[in-house]
Amino acid sequence: QVHLAESGGGSVEAGGSLTLSCAASGDTSSTKCMGWFRQAPGKEREGVAAINTGDDRTFYGDDVQGRFTISQNKTKNIIFLTMNTLKPEDTAMYYCAAAGACFKIFQVKATPSLPLIERGQGTQVTVSS
Repeated sequence: QVHLAESGGGSVEAGGSLTLSCAASGDTSSTKCMGWFRQAPGKEREGVAAINTGDDRTFYGDDVQGRFTISQNKTKNIIFLTMNTLKPEDTAMYYCAAAGACFKIFQVKATPSLPLIERGQGTQVTVSS
């Protein structure tokens, strides 16, 4: 079983930056991709970013492309989400996710149940205007 522990959320003014971290522990043998999805109050879940843990390929949602960067420390099983030029509409609970394939992290909106191996407890990001 995979356990995910997130950190790094907080409050920031529009235009600012935050970096989220997620450490994976336990049996990660089935995890081929890690990433983040978010959910704001009253809105659907939305895939944000994902990274293939084997070949470092990265994927981004349209709303964050060019502003967010996902990276990983393979040795320590940690991923990072660096968020720049934050906007009030980025305000949401951000969840770390482990998946068998990266496209599944972007399917969180479409499926009633999460198509993931595991997700973290979430960390709040609040962007004020």
